[in-house]
Amino acid sequence: MRLLIFGLGYSARHIVAALPTARVRATGSAGNLAFDDGDRVRFEIAQATHILSSVPPGEADPVLATYGTALAASEAWLGYLSSTGVYGDAQGAWVDESAPTGHGRRTARAAADSAWLDLGARVFRLPGIYGPGRSPLDRIGAGEARRIDVPGQVFSRIHVTDLAAGVIAGFDAPAGAYNLADNEPAPQSDVIAFGCRLLGLPVPPLVPLAEAQLSPQARAFYAENRRVANGKAKRVLNWRPRFPDYRAGLRALSATTSPIPASAAPAPASSDQR
Repeated sequence: MRLLIFGLGYSARHIVAALPTARVRATGSAGNLAFDDGDRVRFEIAQATHILSSVPPGEADPVLATYGTALAASEAWLGYLSSTGVYGDAQGAWVDESAPTGHGRRTARAAADSAWLDLGARVFRLPGIYGPGRSPLDRIGAGEARRIDVPGQVFSRIHVTDLAAGVIAGFDAPAGAYNLADNEPAPQSDVIAFGCRLLGLPVPPLVPLAEAQLSPQARAFYAENRRVANGKAKRVLNWRPRFPDYRAGLRALSATTSPIPASAAPAPASSDQR
């Protein structure tokens, strides 16, 4: 495998780590290829067997704007890490890959998502990503975790290990969109509470959204409510999340990392710790 990655960020690095025999060229701060080295990048596009972009759009997708013609001419497998934000607000309903896109706050992302589909890519629509060094446990340990009370609000999420496994399973899959999410959408406040119990720390009180004094960007996070269905990825990719819910994911992280020294033993398991 000769893999070219645009944007060697958190998720892409975990994908690379799961492919120890791949020859990898990548742009980004941790990569070995300058994005604006046009001749070299076009050479790598022509040589690649697999090409993955994790670069988010600005006003437009910079990868497609700069290298779209070369990508269209490539015979490589194409992949794109998109966002379930393309579905917009579903008022808590389940959304699958047949749901309409482009009517939410992430219009540029939806346009990029559509453009990569038009190129014949496997487009992986991702919810909130967590994993080592980037999880609610880290925010709790840093004293930054808050529990915002928005009745009926849920979010979907995915452990980065499951994200990487889903993308790799997509190497043998037909082009199209795939939701990669765990099995249990849940309120963020429940996730923080569970994390605090794992660490033996007090659970922060719920704060009503109207009193939370959030930035406009943070408030927008709570403006959309949806449950992300992963049935297509299970059927077509033969993929199953190793961490099917946030409890399994946080337990695994708690067992392998120590965000802060715990001053007390975790509280007994509650009824939701299945």
